[in-house]
Amino acid sequence: MTELTHVDGEGRARMVDVSAKPETTRVAVAAGELVTTPEVIALVRSESMPKADVLTTARIAAIAGAKKTSELIPLCHQLSLSSVKVEFAFTDTSITVEATAKTRGQTGVEMEALTAVAIAGLTLHDMVKAVDPGATMNGVRLLTKDGGKHGYWTRERPNTEVPATHVFATNRSATVLVASTGGAAGTRPDTTGPAITGWLVDRGFEVRGPLVYADADIAAGIADAKSGDPALIISTGGTGISPTDATPEATRAVLSRELPGIADAIRGKGLEKTPHASLSRGVAGLTGSTVIVNLPGSPGGVKDGLTVLDPIIDHLLAQVAGAGAHDE
Repeated sequence: MTELTHVDGEGRARMVDVSAKPETTRVAVAAGELVTTPEVIALVRSESMPKADVLTTARIAAIAGAKKTSELIPLCHQLSLSSVKVEFAFTDTSITVEATAKTRGQTGVEMEALTAVAIAGLTLHDMVKAVDPGATMNGVRLLTKDGGKHGYWTRERPNTEVPATHVFATNRSATVLVASTGGAAGTRPDTTGPAITGWLVDRGFEVRGPLVYADADIAAGIADAKSGDPALIISTGGTGISPTDATPEATRAVLSRELPGIADAIRGKGLEKTPHASLSRGVAGLTGSTVIVNLPGSPGGVKDGLTVLDPIIDHLLAQVAGAGAHDE
């Protein structure tokens, strides 16, 4: 049985000596959600809360909290953080929080990522309590970590009841990526990212995101989405023909193999409703063992794309993972 590292041979709490460990790049991703009322969600999204700029305040608090983790949790080491990134998204009744902490050192950054999420949640509660004193911060958890002797770790798929006919690939992780200049600036609410997230969660995925990047930064967004090697990345937005639409180009730059049938099927589904669907340039393919699918940036385009993916996604991921390789 694995021993607790923060307890010595006599059962006393101790700070672990990490001086003999090699320095490696360490990354940890944690998440949680503030469950509240639809009224609060509407007020936060429209920046109409009695206390102003709720998300910016919570993001700053989360970053500050991550920096002070060693002061808040007695046995944590002081770390030189190279990056703390905090992302928010919405459902009808919750604000989801995701924090990514990075460093290069001799011990991990799990606690820093978790502290960032917890402090963001407490700050969100403080900001919305005038409207909803019953809001709750739920599900603060570590999603992934990387670096050190044990390398990459990811949380196992939740024990969700699913139909027996579904055969899942071993890796049931997904990342949602949104290309939206207005969304990244906080001037336009994102509805497509949460819709994709909800669809994935309903099908038993452990989901990271939505990660929201400006159109001009979508290549960096794809690199971020790929971290941790998820089984699936679904992007939305940036697939049109305007000068700033660059998602297909950024996606093709990382693909090792294209899956043109998926992209064509998504366009075909859209064409059943509008001829404008022919203008979508979205692509699909593989980067390593990760499937990437571009969806349009409209709610209707996302709905059409998910309709196409629904009957094939489990088989697709199983094939990529090597299951039934001789059945085709």
